[in-house]
Amino acid sequence: MQPKAIRFRIRRDPSAPARPAPEAETEEDDGFGDAPFPTTLSPAEDAEIASIRAEGLSGHQLRTAARIAQRRGFRSTSEFDAVRLLRKAGIDPFARAELVGIAGQPGAAAQATGEQGETHLPRVVPQPSAQVPAAPMGEGERAREILKMQREIVRRRRRALRALIFRLAAFIVLPTVIAGYYFFALATPLYATRSEFLIQQADSKAGGAFGGLLSGTQFATSQDSITVQSFLQSRDAMGRLDADLGFKAHFSQDWIDPIQRLGPDASNEEAYKLYRRNVRIGFDPTEGIVKLEVIAADPQTSQNFSEALIGYAEERVDNLSLRLREDQMQGAREVYEDAEGKLLEAQRRVQTLQEQLGVFDPRSESGAVLSQIATLELQAQEKRLQLEQLLDNARPNQARVEGVRGDISRIETMVSDLRAQLTGTTRDGGSLAAVTGEMRIAEHDLETRQMMLSQALQQLELARIEANRQVRYLSTGVRPIAPDEPTYPRSFENTALAFLIFAGIYLMLSLTVSILREQVSA
Repeated sequence: MQPKAIRFRIRRDPSAPARPAPEAETEEDDGFGDAPFPTTLSPAEDAEIASIRAEGLSGHQLRTAARIAQRRGFRSTSEFDAVRLLRKAGIDPFARAELVGIAGQPGAAAQATGEQGETHLPRVVPQPSAQVPAAPMGEGERAREILKMQREIVRRRRRALRALIFRLAAFIVLPTVIAGYYFFALATPLYATRSEFLIQQADSKAGGAFGGLLSGTQFATSQDSITVQSFLQSRDAMGRLDADLGFKAHFSQDWIDPIQRLGPDASNEEAYKLYRRNVRIGFDPTEGIVKLEVIAADPQTSQNFSEALIGYAEERVDNLSLRLREDQMQGAREVYEDAEGKLLEAQRRVQTLQEQLGVFDPRSESGAVLSQIATLELQAQEKRLQLEQLLDNARPNQARVEGVRGDISRIETMVSDLRAQLTGTTRDGGSLAAVTGEMRIAEHDLETRQMMLSQALQQLELARIEANRQVRYLSTGVRPIAPDEPTYPRSFENTALAFLIFAGIYLMLSLTVSILREQVSA
Protein backbone atom coordinates (compact mmCIF):
# COMPACT_ATOMS: atom_id res chain seq x y z
CA MET A 1 0.00 0.00 0.00
CA GLN A 2 1.66 3.23 -1.21
CA PRO A 3 1.35 6.30 1.05
CA LYS A 4 -0.73 9.08 -0.34
CA ALA A 5 1.04 12.39 -0.84
CA ILE A 6 -0.37 15.22 1.22
CA ARG A 7 -0.81 18.46 -0.63
CA PHE A 8 -1.15 21.78 1.12
CA ARG A 9 -2.78 24.74 -0.52
CA ILE A 10 -2.25 28.15 1.08
CA ARG A 11 -5.07 30.57 0.62
CA ARG A 12 -4.33 34.23 0.97
CA ASP A 13 -6.66 36.43 2.93
CA PRO A 14 -8.09 39.07 0.59
CA SER A 15 -8.24 41.62 3.39
CA ALA A 16 -4.54 41.22 4.19
CA PRO A 17 -2.11 43.61 2.51
CA ALA A 18 -0.28 42.18 -0.46
CA ARG A 19 3.31 41.10 0.05
CA PRO A 20 5.84 42.91 -2.06
CA ALA A 21 7.63 40.89 -4.65
CA PRO A 22 11.02 39.53 -3.64
CA GLU A 23 12.63 41.71 -6.26
CA ALA A 24 11.01 44.79 -4.87
CA GLU A 25 12.17 44.27 -1.31
CA THR A 26 14.51 46.95 -0.14
CA GLU A 27 17.63 46.10 1.70
CA GLU A 28 17.40 47.10 5.31
CA ASP A 29 19.93 46.94 8.10
CA ASP A 30 19.47 43.74 10.24
CA GLY A 31 21.34 45.25 13.21
CA PHE A 32 24.42 43.03 12.89
CA GLY A 33 26.30 45.08 10.35
CA ASP A 34 28.76 43.11 8.31
CA ALA A 35 28.93 40.27 10.92
CA PRO A 36 27.28 36.95 9.88
CA PHE A 37 23.83 36.09 11.23
CA PRO A 38 24.09 33.94 14.39
CA THR A 39 22.02 31.11 12.83
CA THR A 40 24.09 30.97 9.72
CA LEU A 41 25.93 27.64 9.38
CA SER A 42 29.06 26.81 7.51
CA PRO A 43 28.95 24.65 4.39
CA ALA A 44 30.41 21.68 6.36
CA GLU A 45 27.73 22.01 8.99
CA ASP A 46 25.08 22.24 6.27
CA ALA A 47 26.43 19.02 4.78
CA GLU A 48 26.25 17.28 8.17
CA ILE A 49 22.67 18.42 8.65
CA ALA A 50 21.80 17.23 5.16
CA SER A 51 23.24 13.80 5.97
CA ILE A 52 21.21 13.72 9.21
CA ARG A 53 18.09 14.61 7.23
CA ALA A 54 18.84 11.73 4.88
CA GLU A 55 18.79 9.30 7.82
CA GLY A 56 15.00 9.61 7.97
CA LEU A 57 14.71 10.27 11.71
CA SER A 58 11.19 10.44 13.08
CA GLY A 59 9.70 13.53 14.63
CA HIS A 60 9.74 11.93 18.07
CA GLN A 61 13.47 11.25 17.79
CA LEU A 62 14.15 14.83 16.65
CA ARG A 63 12.15 16.30 19.52
CA THR A 64 13.93 14.04 21.98
CA ALA A 65 17.32 15.15 20.62
CA ALA A 66 16.27 18.83 20.98
CA ARG A 67 15.29 18.25 24.61
CA ILE A 68 18.59 16.53 25.39
CA ALA A 69 20.55 19.35 23.72
CA GLN A 70 18.59 21.94 25.69
CA ARG A 71 19.19 20.03 28.93
CA ARG A 72 22.93 19.87 28.27
CA GLY A 73 23.16 23.56 27.26
CA PHE A 74 23.83 23.30 23.54
CA ARG A 75 22.67 26.17 21.31
CA SER A 76 20.98 24.58 18.35
CA THR A 77 19.25 26.33 15.50
CA SER A 78 17.01 23.35 14.68
CA GLU A 79 16.30 19.80 15.75
CA PHE A 80 18.71 18.45 13.12
CA ASP A 81 21.35 20.86 14.42
CA ALA A 82 20.70 19.51 17.94
CA VAL A 83 21.42 16.00 16.69
CA ARG A 84 24.60 17.29 15.00
CA LEU A 85 25.82 19.08 18.12
CA LEU A 86 25.14 16.08 20.39
CA ARG A 87 26.94 13.67 18.07
CA LYS A 88 29.83 16.13 17.73
CA ALA A 89 30.11 16.16 21.53
CA GLY A 90 30.19 12.35 21.59
CA ILE A 91 26.66 11.96 22.93
CA ASP A 92 24.21 9.50 21.44
CA PRO A 93 20.87 11.32 21.55
CA PHE A 94 18.98 8.06 21.20
CA ALA A 95 20.77 6.12 23.93
CA ARG A 96 18.67 4.59 26.71
CA ALA A 97 20.59 6.46 29.42
CA GLU A 98 19.73 9.80 27.86
CA LEU A 99 16.08 8.86 27.56
CA VAL A 100 16.01 7.77 31.21
CA GLY A 101 17.68 11.06 32.18
CA ILE A 102 14.92 13.03 30.47
CA ALA A 103 12.21 10.91 32.07
CA GLY A 104 13.87 11.31 35.50
CA GLN A 105 13.77 15.12 35.62
CA PRO A 106 11.79 16.30 38.67
CA GLY A 107 8.57 18.18 37.94
CA ALA A 108 7.55 21.52 39.23
CA ALA A 109 5.46 20.04 42.00
CA ALA A 110 7.96 17.36 43.15
CA GLN A 111 9.00 17.74 46.76
CA ALA A 112 10.98 15.52 49.09
CA THR A 113 11.67 15.63 52.79
CA GLY A 114 15.28 15.07 54.01
CA GLU A 115 16.48 13.26 57.07
CA GLN A 116 16.37 16.52 59.10
CA GLY A 117 12.85 17.20 57.89
CA GLU A 118 13.62 20.24 55.67
CA THR A 119 11.61 20.62 52.51
CA HIS A 120 13.45 20.63 49.16
CA LEU A 121 12.07 22.73 46.34
CA PRO A 122 12.19 21.47 42.77
CA ARG A 123 15.62 21.71 41.16
CA VAL A 124 15.95 24.52 38.62
CA VAL A 125 17.49 23.48 35.34
CA PRO A 126 20.02 26.11 34.24
CA GLN A 127 19.20 27.66 30.89
CA PRO A 128 21.78 28.95 28.52
CA SER A 129 22.50 32.67 28.88
CA ALA A 130 21.76 33.47 25.30
CA GLN A 131 19.87 31.29 22.90
CA VAL A 132 18.72 32.16 19.49
CA PRO A 133 15.27 30.77 18.67
CA ALA A 134 15.09 28.18 15.96
CA ALA A 135 14.00 29.33 12.59
CA PRO A 136 10.30 28.69 11.99
CA MET A 137 9.47 25.72 9.73
CA GLY A 138 7.74 26.58 6.53
CA GLU A 139 4.57 24.97 5.23
CA GLY A 140 6.37 22.98 2.57
CA GLU A 141 8.98 21.68 4.99
CA ARG A 142 6.28 20.74 7.49
CA ALA A 143 4.41 18.85 4.78
CA ARG A 144 7.59 17.04 3.81
CA GLU A 145 8.22 16.07 7.43
CA ILE A 146 4.66 14.79 7.85
CA LEU A 147 4.96 12.81 4.62
CA LYS A 148 8.28 11.40 5.79
CA MET A 149 6.76 10.33 9.13
CA GLN A 150 3.86 8.66 7.34
CA ARG A 151 6.23 6.81 5.06
CA GLU A 152 8.25 5.73 8.06
CA ILE A 153 5.11 4.41 9.77
CA VAL A 154 4.14 2.53 6.58
CA ARG A 155 7.65 1.08 6.30
CA ARG A 156 7.53 -0.10 9.90
CA ARG A 157 4.13 -1.68 9.40
CA ARG A 158 5.35 -3.39 6.26
CA ARG A 159 8.41 -4.72 8.07
CA ALA A 160 6.24 -5.96 10.95
CA LEU A 161 3.79 -7.54 8.49
CA ARG A 162 6.60 -9.25 6.57
CA ALA A 163 8.10 -10.54 9.83
CA LEU A 164 4.69 -11.82 10.94
CA ILE A 165 4.09 -13.55 7.60
CA PHE A 166 7.55 -15.14 7.78
CA ARG A 167 6.97 -16.39 11.31
CA LEU A 168 3.54 -17.77 10.43
CA ALA A 169 4.98 -19.50 7.38
CA ALA A 170 7.92 -20.92 9.34
CA PHE A 171 6.07 -22.10 12.44
CA ILE A 172 2.55 -22.91 11.16
CA VAL A 173 2.22 -23.15 7.38
CA LEU A 174 5.38 -25.13 6.64
CA PRO A 175 4.84 -27.80 9.38
CA THR A 176 1.19 -28.08 8.33
CA VAL A 177 2.20 -28.57 4.69
CA ILE A 178 4.69 -31.25 5.72
CA ALA A 179 2.07 -33.03 7.84
CA GLY A 180 -0.50 -32.80 5.05
CA TYR A 181 1.99 -34.16 2.51
CA TYR A 182 2.65 -37.11 4.79
CA PHE A 183 -1.03 -37.84 5.40
CA PHE A 184 -2.06 -37.44 1.75
CA ALA A 185 0.94 -38.96 -0.04
CA LEU A 186 3.21 -41.01 2.23
CA ALA A 187 1.06 -42.57 4.98
CA THR A 188 0.22 -46.25 4.51
CA PRO A 189 -3.56 -46.89 4.42
CA LEU A 190 -4.72 -48.82 7.47
CA TYR A 191 -7.89 -50.88 7.93
CA ALA A 192 -9.87 -50.90 11.17
CA THR A 193 -12.19 -53.74 12.19
CA ARG A 194 -14.73 -52.79 14.83
CA SER A 195 -16.64 -55.15 17.10
CA GLU A 196 -18.70 -55.00 20.29
CA PHE A 197 -19.31 -57.61 22.96
CA LEU A 198 -21.10 -57.84 26.28
CA ILE A 199 -20.26 -59.84 29.39
CA GLN A 200 -23.36 -61.38 30.97
CA GLN A 201 -24.00 -63.34 34.15
CA ALA A 202 -26.61 -66.04 34.80
CA ASP A 203 -29.63 -64.84 36.74
CA SER A 204 -29.11 -65.48 40.46
CA LYS A 205 -31.63 -65.04 43.29
CA ALA A 206 -29.34 -66.12 46.10
CA GLY A 207 -27.67 -62.76 46.59
CA GLY A 208 -30.33 -61.15 48.78
CA ALA A 209 -32.43 -58.14 47.96
CA PHE A 210 -29.50 -55.96 46.91
CA GLY A 211 -27.92 -58.72 44.84
CA GLY A 212 -31.24 -59.38 43.14
CA LEU A 213 -31.56 -55.68 42.44
CA LEU A 214 -28.20 -55.54 40.64
CA SER A 215 -28.45 -58.92 38.95
CA GLY A 216 -29.18 -58.66 35.27
CA THR A 217 -27.77 -55.13 34.99
CA GLN A 218 -24.45 -53.87 33.68
CA PHE A 219 -23.28 -53.12 37.24
CA ALA A 220 -23.22 -56.84 38.06
CA THR A 221 -20.48 -57.47 35.48
CA SER A 222 -18.73 -54.08 35.35
CA GLN A 223 -15.68 -55.43 37.19
CA ASP A 224 -15.46 -58.33 34.75
CA SER A 225 -15.70 -55.94 31.79
CA ILE A 226 -12.97 -53.71 33.19
CA THR A 227 -10.80 -56.77 33.86
CA VAL A 228 -11.24 -57.99 30.29
CA GLN A 229 -10.45 -54.50 28.96
CA SER A 230 -7.24 -54.38 31.00
CA PHE A 231 -6.28 -57.86 29.80
CA LEU A 232 -6.76 -57.00 26.12
CA GLN A 233 -4.54 -53.93 26.59
CA SER A 234 -1.82 -55.87 28.41
CA ARG A 235 1.49 -57.26 27.22
CA ASP A 236 0.14 -60.76 27.79
CA ALA A 237 -2.49 -60.31 25.07
CA MET A 238 0.11 -58.80 22.73
CA GLY A 239 2.46 -61.73 23.34
CA ARG A 240 -0.26 -64.29 22.60
CA LEU A 241 -1.33 -62.39 19.47
CA ASP A 242 2.27 -62.24 18.25
CA ALA A 243 2.82 -65.94 18.96
CA ASP A 244 -0.42 -67.00 17.24
CA LEU A 245 -0.73 -64.59 14.28
CA GLY A 246 2.63 -62.75 14.05
CA PHE A 247 1.75 -59.23 15.19
CA LYS A 248 5.35 -57.95 15.00
CA ALA A 249 6.01 -59.55 11.62
CA HIS A 250 2.91 -57.91 10.13
CA PHE A 251 3.96 -54.39 11.09
CA SER A 252 7.61 -55.00 10.13
CA GLN A 253 6.88 -55.31 6.40
CA ASP A 254 8.89 -53.09 4.04
CA TRP A 255 5.94 -51.48 2.25
CA ILE A 256 4.66 -49.83 5.44
CA ASP A 257 5.78 -46.21 5.86
CA PRO A 258 8.69 -45.61 8.28
CA ILE A 259 6.58 -43.82 10.89
CA GLN A 260 4.17 -46.75 11.31
CA ARG A 261 6.66 -49.50 10.56
CA LEU A 262 8.13 -51.64 13.32
CA GLY A 263 11.83 -52.26 13.05
CA PRO A 264 13.08 -55.83 12.56
CA ASP A 265 15.06 -55.69 15.80
CA ALA A 266 12.42 -53.77 17.75
CA SER A 267 12.08 -54.47 21.46
CA ASN A 268 8.93 -55.61 23.19
CA GLU A 269 8.35 -52.11 24.54
CA GLU A 270 8.31 -50.61 21.06
CA ALA A 271 5.98 -53.38 19.87
CA TYR A 272 3.75 -52.78 22.90
CA LYS A 273 3.51 -49.05 22.10
CA LEU A 274 2.48 -49.91 18.55
CA TYR A 275 0.00 -52.46 19.92
CA ARG A 276 -1.60 -49.86 22.22
CA ARG A 277 -1.87 -47.48 19.27
CA ASN A 278 -3.48 -50.01 16.92
CA VAL A 279 -5.68 -51.92 19.38
CA ARG A 280 -8.22 -49.55 20.90
CA ILE A 281 -10.63 -50.75 23.56
CA GLY A 282 -13.39 -48.73 25.19
CA PHE A 283 -15.90 -49.62 27.90
CA ASP A 284 -19.26 -47.88 28.23
CA PRO A 285 -20.31 -48.18 31.92
CA THR A 286 -23.86 -47.00 31.22
CA GLU A 287 -24.55 -49.84 28.79
CA GLY A 288 -21.89 -52.34 29.86
CA ILE A 289 -20.65 -52.79 26.26
CA VAL A 290 -16.97 -53.27 25.44
CA LYS A 291 -16.02 -51.77 22.06
CA LEU A 292 -12.96 -53.14 20.28
CA GLU A 293 -11.19 -51.59 17.27
CA VAL A 294 -8.22 -53.39 15.71
CA ILE A 295 -6.11 -51.60 13.07
CA ALA A 296 -3.86 -53.40 10.61
CA ALA A 297 -2.32 -52.80 7.20
CA ASP A 298 -4.47 -55.52 5.63
CA PRO A 299 -8.26 -55.92 6.05
CA GLN A 300 -8.19 -59.71 6.48
CA THR A 301 -5.36 -59.47 8.99
CA SER A 302 -7.33 -56.87 10.92
CA GLN A 303 -10.31 -59.24 11.10
CA ASN A 304 -8.09 -62.14 12.17
CA PHE A 305 -6.52 -60.05 14.93
CA SER A 306 -9.95 -58.98 16.16
CA GLU A 307 -11.34 -62.53 16.24
CA ALA A 308 -8.26 -63.77 18.09
CA LEU A 309 -8.56 -61.04 20.73
CA ILE A 310 -12.26 -61.80 21.23
CA GLY A 311 -11.33 -65.47 21.72
CA TYR A 312 -8.74 -64.49 24.33
CA ALA A 313 -11.34 -62.34 26.08
CA GLU A 314 -13.87 -65.18 26.12
CA GLU A 315 -11.32 -67.54 27.59
CA ARG A 316 -10.45 -65.02 30.28
CA VAL A 317 -14.15 -64.51 31.09
CA ASP A 318 -14.59 -68.25 31.51
CA ASN A 319 -11.67 -68.35 33.92
CA LEU A 320 -12.89 -65.41 36.00
CA SER A 321 -15.47 -67.43 37.98
CA LEU A 322 -13.80 -70.84 37.58
CA ARG A 323 -12.02 -70.67 40.93
CA LEU A 324 -15.16 -69.56 42.77
CA ARG A 325 -17.18 -72.36 41.21
CA GLU A 326 -14.47 -74.91 41.97
CA ASP A 327 -14.26 -73.80 45.62
CA GLN A 328 -18.02 -74.06 46.07
CA MET A 329 -18.20 -77.48 44.42
CA GLN A 330 -15.13 -78.77 46.22
CA GLY A 331 -16.51 -77.98 49.68
CA ALA A 332 -19.91 -79.52 48.96
CA ARG A 333 -18.30 -82.55 47.34
CA GLU A 334 -16.01 -83.14 50.34
CA VAL A 335 -18.96 -82.98 52.74
CA TYR A 336 -20.93 -85.46 50.64
CA GLU A 337 -18.02 -87.87 50.36
CA ASP A 338 -17.42 -87.72 54.13
CA ALA A 339 -21.12 -88.43 54.88
CA GLU A 340 -21.13 -91.28 52.41
CA GLY A 341 -18.04 -92.83 53.97
CA LYS A 342 -19.43 -92.63 57.49
CA LEU A 343 -22.71 -94.16 56.33
CA LEU A 344 -20.81 -97.12 54.92
CA GLU A 345 -18.95 -97.50 58.22
CA ALA A 346 -22.25 -97.54 60.15
CA GLN A 347 -23.66 -100.18 57.82
CA ARG A 348 -20.56 -102.33 58.24
CA ARG A 349 -20.81 -102.03 62.04
CA VAL A 350 -24.43 -103.22 62.03
CA GLN A 351 -23.49 -106.12 59.82
CA THR A 352 -20.55 -107.00 62.05
CA LEU A 353 -22.76 -106.99 65.16
CA GLN A 354 -25.29 -109.24 63.46
CA GLU A 355 -22.56 -111.69 62.51
CA GLN A 356 -20.88 -111.61 65.92
CA LEU A 357 -24.06 -111.93 68.01
CA GLY A 358 -25.79 -114.35 65.69
CA VAL A 359 -28.88 -112.17 65.73
CA PHE A 360 -30.39 -110.83 62.60
CA ASP A 361 -32.92 -108.59 64.30
CA PRO A 362 -32.87 -108.27 68.12
CA ARG A 363 -36.25 -106.58 68.15
CA SER A 364 -38.00 -109.38 66.26
CA GLU A 365 -36.35 -112.08 68.38
CA SER A 366 -37.24 -110.27 71.58
CA GLY A 367 -40.80 -109.93 70.37
CA ALA A 368 -41.00 -113.64 69.58
CA VAL A 369 -39.73 -114.58 73.05
CA LEU A 370 -42.15 -112.23 74.70
CA SER A 371 -45.02 -113.65 72.68
CA GLN A 372 -44.02 -117.18 73.76
CA ILE A 373 -43.87 -116.11 77.40
CA ALA A 374 -47.31 -114.55 77.10
CA THR A 375 -48.70 -117.73 75.56
CA LEU A 376 -47.16 -119.93 78.27
CA GLU A 377 -48.42 -117.68 81.04
CA LEU A 378 -51.90 -117.88 79.54
CA GLN A 379 -51.65 -121.71 79.51
CA ALA A 380 -50.42 -121.64 83.11
CA GLN A 381 -53.44 -119.62 84.15
CA GLU A 382 -55.75 -122.15 82.52
CA LYS A 383 -53.97 -125.05 84.29
CA ARG A 384 -54.30 -123.28 87.62
CA LEU A 385 -58.02 -122.83 87.03
CA GLN A 386 -58.28 -126.52 86.14
CA LEU A 387 -56.36 -127.46 89.32
CA GLU A 388 -58.69 -125.38 91.47
CA GLN A 389 -61.67 -127.06 89.86
CA LEU A 390 -60.22 -130.48 90.67
CA LEU A 391 -59.42 -129.46 94.22
CA ASP A 392 -62.98 -128.24 94.75
CA ASN A 393 -64.25 -131.87 94.58
CA ALA A 394 -64.71 -133.68 97.89
CA ARG A 395 -62.71 -136.57 96.68
CA PRO A 396 -60.56 -135.26 93.76
CA ASN A 397 -58.80 -137.62 91.43
CA GLN A 398 -55.34 -137.60 92.76
CA ALA A 399 -53.74 -138.64 89.46
CA ARG A 400 -55.37 -135.82 87.54
CA VAL A 401 -54.43 -133.32 90.23
CA GLU A 402 -50.82 -134.37 90.08
CA GLY A 403 -50.86 -134.24 86.29
CA VAL A 404 -52.20 -130.69 86.31
CA ARG A 405 -49.68 -129.62 88.90
CA GLY A 406 -46.92 -131.11 86.73
CA ASP A 407 -48.16 -129.18 83.72
CA ILE A 408 -48.16 -125.94 85.71
CA SER A 409 -44.63 -126.61 86.93
CA ARG A 410 -43.37 -127.33 83.43
CA ILE A 411 -45.00 -124.18 82.06
CA GLU A 412 -43.44 -122.07 84.82
CA THR A 413 -40.07 -123.64 84.07
CA MET A 414 -40.40 -122.76 80.39
CA VAL A 415 -41.40 -119.20 81.23
CA SER A 416 -38.37 -118.92 83.52
CA ASP A 417 -36.11 -120.19 80.75
CA LEU A 418 -37.55 -117.74 78.27
CA ARG A 419 -37.15 -114.86 80.73
CA ALA A 420 -33.61 -115.97 81.40
CA GLN A 421 -33.02 -115.95 77.64
CA LEU A 422 -34.07 -112.28 77.47
CA THR A 423 -31.81 -111.20 80.31
CA GLY A 424 -29.34 -114.04 80.30
CA THR A 425 -26.40 -114.86 78.00
CA THR A 426 -26.48 -115.80 74.33
CA ARG A 427 -24.33 -118.19 72.40
CA ASP A 428 -21.38 -115.79 72.32
CA GLY A 429 -21.69 -115.03 76.02
CA GLY A 430 -23.67 -111.79 75.78
CA SER A 431 -27.15 -111.06 76.88
CA LEU A 432 -29.98 -110.40 74.48
CA ALA A 433 -30.59 -107.03 76.13
CA ALA A 434 -26.95 -106.00 75.57
CA VAL A 435 -27.15 -107.21 72.01
CA THR A 436 -30.32 -105.25 71.51
CA GLY A 437 -28.72 -102.08 72.96
CA GLU A 438 -25.65 -102.32 70.73
CA MET A 439 -27.80 -102.99 67.73
CA ARG A 440 -30.05 -100.06 68.53
CA ILE A 441 -27.02 -97.76 68.86
CA ALA A 442 -25.60 -99.00 65.57
CA GLU A 443 -28.95 -98.65 63.85
CA HIS A 444 -29.42 -95.14 65.23
CA ASP A 445 -25.97 -94.19 63.99
CA LEU A 446 -26.88 -95.67 60.63
CA GLU A 447 -30.06 -93.60 60.46
CA THR A 448 -28.12 -90.44 61.40
CA ARG A 449 -25.57 -91.08 58.68
CA GLN A 450 -28.32 -91.63 56.17
CA MET A 451 -29.88 -88.28 57.09
CA MET A 452 -26.49 -86.51 56.89
CA LEU A 453 -25.85 -88.10 53.50
CA SER A 454 -29.20 -86.85 52.29
CA GLN A 455 -28.40 -83.29 53.47
CA ALA A 456 -24.92 -83.41 51.90
CA LEU A 457 -26.44 -84.53 48.64
CA GLN A 458 -28.88 -81.64 48.79
CA GLN A 459 -26.05 -79.17 49.51
CA LEU A 460 -24.08 -80.60 46.61
CA GLU A 461 -26.97 -79.99 44.28
CA LEU A 462 -27.44 -76.44 45.57
CA ALA A 463 -23.71 -75.77 45.13
CA ARG A 464 -23.87 -77.08 41.59
CA ILE A 465 -26.82 -74.81 40.82
CA GLU A 466 -25.08 -71.80 42.39
CA ALA A 467 -21.88 -72.56 40.49
CA ASN A 468 -23.86 -72.62 37.28
CA ARG A 469 -25.33 -69.26 38.19
CA GLN A 470 -21.83 -67.81 38.68
CA VAL A 471 -20.87 -68.53 35.10
CA ARG A 472 -20.02 -65.48 32.91
CA TYR A 473 -20.88 -65.43 29.24
CA LEU A 474 -19.31 -63.28 26.53
CA SER A 475 -21.98 -62.33 24.01
CA THR A 476 -20.77 -60.75 20.78
CA GLY A 477 -23.17 -58.01 19.71
CA VAL A 478 -21.23 -56.81 16.64
CA ARG A 479 -19.06 -59.42 15.00
CA PRO A 480 -15.76 -58.34 13.40
CA ILE A 481 -16.11 -57.79 9.65
CA ALA A 482 -13.15 -56.77 7.47
CA PRO A 483 -13.60 -53.33 5.83
CA ASP A 484 -13.26 -52.90 2.08
CA GLU A 485 -11.86 -49.34 2.23
CA PRO A 486 -9.02 -47.85 4.28
CA THR A 487 -10.10 -46.31 7.55
CA TYR A 488 -6.91 -44.42 8.36
CA PRO A 489 -5.30 -42.01 7.88
CA ARG A 490 -8.01 -39.37 7.87
CA SER A 491 -5.98 -36.96 5.80
CA PHE A 492 -8.09 -33.82 5.97
CA GLU A 493 -8.99 -34.18 9.66
CA ASN A 494 -5.39 -34.93 10.65
CA THR A 495 -4.05 -32.01 8.61
CA ALA A 496 -6.58 -29.62 10.17
CA LEU A 497 -5.68 -30.95 13.60
CA ALA A 498 -1.96 -30.42 12.88
CA PHE A 499 -2.72 -26.83 11.80
CA LEU A 500 -4.59 -26.15 15.04
CA ILE A 501 -1.81 -27.70 17.13
CA PHE A 502 0.95 -25.67 15.44
CA ALA A 503 -1.14 -22.49 15.65
CA GLY A 504 -1.73 -23.06 19.36
CA ILE A 505 1.97 -23.67 19.98
CA TYR A 506 2.88 -20.53 18.06
CA LEU A 507 0.31 -18.46 19.95
CA MET A 508 1.59 -19.69 23.31
CA LEU A 509 5.21 -18.98 22.37
CA SER A 510 4.31 -15.51 21.06
CA LEU A 511 2.45 -14.62 24.24
CA THR A 512 5.30 -15.92 26.37
CA VAL A 513 7.93 -13.95 24.43
CA SER A 514 5.82 -10.78 24.56
CA ILE A 515 5.31 -11.07 28.31
CA LEU A 516 9.00 -11.72 28.92
CA ARG A 517 10.01 -8.80 26.69
CA GLU A 518 7.63 -6.50 28.52
CA GLN A 519 8.95 -7.65 31.89
CA VAL A 520 12.56 -7.11 30.81
CA SER A 521 11.96 -3.63 29.36
CA ALA A 522 9.84 -2.49 32.31
